[in-house]
Amino acid sequence: MNKIILASTSPRRSALLKEMGINFEAVSPDFDENIFGQNFSYSLIEGIAEKKGLSVKEKYHNSEIIISADTVVILENEVLGKPKDFDDAHKMLSKLSGKTHKVVTGVCIIDVEKNKKIIKSQTSEVSFNNLSDEDIINYIKAKKPYDKAGSYGIQELPIGFIKEIKGEYNNIVGLPTKLLKEMLDEITKKRV
Repeated sequence: MNKIILASTSPRRSALLKEMGINFEAVSPDFDENIFGQNFSYSLIEGIAEKKGLSVKEKYHNSEIIISADTVVILENEVLGKPKDFDDAHKMLSKLSGKTHKVVTGVCIIDVEKNKKIIKSQTSEVSFNNLSDEDIINYIKAKKPYDKAGSYGIQELPIGFIKEIKGEYNNIVGLPTKLLKEMLDEITKKRV
């Protein structure tokens, strides 16, 4: 297979790709992804994933395949991005308390040599139990979730935060691996 470039420095996305047995190089995308407070649309999230990939594509001109993704938390059609600070994280987690929200990851794969791309997205649902103010404060102080959409990482939440999950767990972590495998199969078939 051609060289794979992951347009992300997320340790969670890197770990998921390694679990899939994919050899890759992680490169930081040059794109501002802040869309906090905007109304959600799939085209918005997929567009950000695409722009991340295109920002990295500028550096490569051979037979690389670039994978880029963007994950957001959606509550009542509002995008909850990465928190700016403690207060912002506290506000977000308080909003999510006792409610069901969506986690959407847009994924873009670019075949640099063939100048082709595939863009898709995956949605999962997460229901939080009612969280006490103390639970929220303790979590933020312990985990400092400032680099995570919605102010939390599903893999590090304390017992008792989650009531129910519907859909692919890895999508909530930051990369829907089943969808990604299908997309990689699809784009490599197009190469032949």
